Amino acid sequence: MSDSQTNMQGEAQSLEHYWMPFTANRQFKSKPRLLAEAQGMYYKDTKGRPVLDGTAGLWCCNAGHGRKAISEAVSKQIHQMDYAPSFQMGHPLAFELAERLAQISPEGLNKVFFTNSGSESVDSALKIAINYHRANGESTRTRFIGRELGYHGVGFGGISVGGIGGNRKTFSQQLLPGVDHLPHTLDMQDNAFSRGMPKTGAEKADVLEQLVALHGAENIAAVIVEPMSGSAGVILPPEGYLQRLREITRKHGILLIFDEVITAFGRVGDAFASQRWGVTPDMITTAKALNNGAIPMGAVLIDDAIYDACMQGPEGIELFHGYTYSGHPVAAAAAIATLDIYQNEQLFERSRELEGYFEEAVHSLKGLPNIIDIRNIGLVGGIQFSPSEKGIGKRGFDIFEHCFANGTLVRATADIIAISPPLIVDKQQIDQIVNTLGDAIRAVD
Repeated sequence: MSDSQTNMQGEAQSLEHYWMPFTANRQFKSKPRLLAEAQGMYYKDTKGRPVLDGTAGLWCCNAGHGRKAISEAVSKQIHQMDYAPSFQMGHPLAFELAERLAQISPEGLNKVFFTNSGSESVDSALKIAINYHRANGESTRTRFIGRELGYHGVGFGGISVGGIGGNRKTFSQQLLPGVDHLPHTLDMQDNAFSRGMPKTGAEKADVLEQLVALHGAENIAAVIVEPMSGSAGVILPPEGYLQRLREITRKHGILLIFDEVITAFGRVGDAFASQRWGVTPDMITTAKALNNGAIPMGAVLIDDAIYDACMQGPEGIELFHGYTYSGHPVAAAAAIATLDIYQNEQLFERSRELEGYFEEAVHSLKGLPNIIDIRNIGLVGGIQFSPSEKGIGKRGFDIFEHCFANGTLVRATADIIAISPPLIVDKQQIDQIVNTLGDAIRAVD
């Protein structure tokens, strides 16, 4: 399609029929922002205007856009075999991808259950936890513990263990029973403008001991947390916090699940955040950058001991759970091609190499109007603003709009701007993202 055809289509197209997710639909449709092409570090809108991608799509496109190796792998596979059932059947690519993931996963997490999204990965991990305890003869272990400000997708399981009020309140009467929440780790009084992981706050993990005392370890199935909370606005764990959670869960026989839908595949400088911070959970949920956002896909990485326990007992279906598109052959082909790019171009290592430059750039914004905190790790940064008198979230959204109008895509979460560029970003592009953001901050009241 030519640029002129794209422009005409965008202008003529009705926007009324699509109910957009996590979007103020009336606001958007009165002033739409439509993307039509993507290549490398840039989108183009429907008028052909380049937009620098400061968010890797939606934390997805870690290898950048328009990767020929991925599109060729998809094309080849969809011609060879477009779909294969995964119930009582299989196809080679799903097994190959599982093996490839096991090779880069933390030690012991050698089993993979495929899903189609981060939300499905979370709900799958919760069900696997219950299944595991039942297989071990501990059927009373049904309670889950999440964390305030946690985001674990939009399934009823995920919003139950999640801790973002706006995601929960409409559905509050339909959430899972038997769920508690640890306190969040955001402490701007003591840790504002920290570079990397905050120095204080590890003791917040000890609240887990109080919950164990309240409910009894024999009734708790799993604790689920994001190593770094992305959707809540780049909230980092204090030094020692994740280690303390691991100690307490292991002590009481409680499974520890890391939700790495955002942090996996190089975002914080290693294949997984658990490796960056030296803490191995019992399960890791993934999606997004697994196949560079090319085709919906997710995966749960599972410790061998969990799988082995579920394989005991009479022969038959060991887990009554799965999806029509689990391990979809075309999605798997995209993921294998993506893993090749990550490895061949050493993008995980590149994230760590650029971390210092990115940190300096992001923290150079300190002192601009209304900024009350800046947080960073790897190639992700969060800039938090004081709320406007016009309402919570208004200032953040206005800054987001100003950046987009000036050719840079950032992400607004209430009054927090998150930036998480593809791992192929260069220093000049980091400067452009931060400079455009700085101009927007000065321009917005």
